[in-house]
Amino acid sequence: MPLDLEALRRALPGLVVHWFPRVTSTMDVAARLASAGESGVVVADEQTAGRGRLGRCWHSEAEAGLYATFILRLPLRPEDTPVLTLALALATGEAIARVADLACDLRWPNDVLLDGKKCAGILVETAEAAFLAGIGINVNHTRFPQELAAHATSLRLAGGRPCSRERLLVELARTVQAFTRMLVEGGSQPILEMFSRASSFAKGRRVRVEAQAGPVEGITEGLDTSGFLRVRTERGERLLVRSGGVRPLE
Repeated sequence: MPLDLEALRRALPGLVVHWFPRVTSTMDVAARLASAGESGVVVADEQTAGRGRLGRCWHSEAEAGLYATFILRLPLRPEDTPVLTLALALATGEAIARVADLACDLRWPNDVLLDGKKCAGILVETAEAAFLAGIGINVNHTRFPQELAAHATSLRLAGGRPCSRERLLVELARTVQAFTRMLVEGGSQPILEMFSRASSFAKGRRVRVEAQAGPVEGITEGLDTSGFLRVRTERGERLLVRSGGVRPLE
């Protein structure tokens, strides 16, 4: 069923909730609202062209997931975007734990996993002196298209019961506020340390990185001060991965 907008607004009196039944992407709507000086969060029951990192599409089944973009006006620089992405991944994992009682793994830089499958993703862009924090969470999906089924899951599939999207958004708004405040007030180091503890991919994991110059295989060696991933290749070379998908090698 559609989101209970009145319940959301009662639970989040300090946050403007811009709700739409159907949009191309909450990121697109948020960009237009940011240009008009708005803040708050854009939420939709369905996306027809949901966006992920690296130009990928985000599967957005109607009334099954949480599709939201927060318009964040933070005293941060565009070059802080990588660490902000890590902070939002931590916030998403914490919100899921509170609502669904499920422990998430975090895959650098922006994937939230349950049982090795992706249940949520984060996309951060800048627009009109704001950061647009897109967060998609698979909540009550009971199945996925064939091309996604091996790699995607939902809170319902992982936990064996449906979850309230309203409660999840309320907790997500709170954790986003808490972790972005931590970043603004405490700098990047606390976020880097927390992400490293929460992620099995940050250090000592054999991975394949789909980099622009071609795939690279190696062992992860932690994060640098900007939030980029260090990888030691099988030939002993040390690389700093600034972008690209990371997948485990068993």
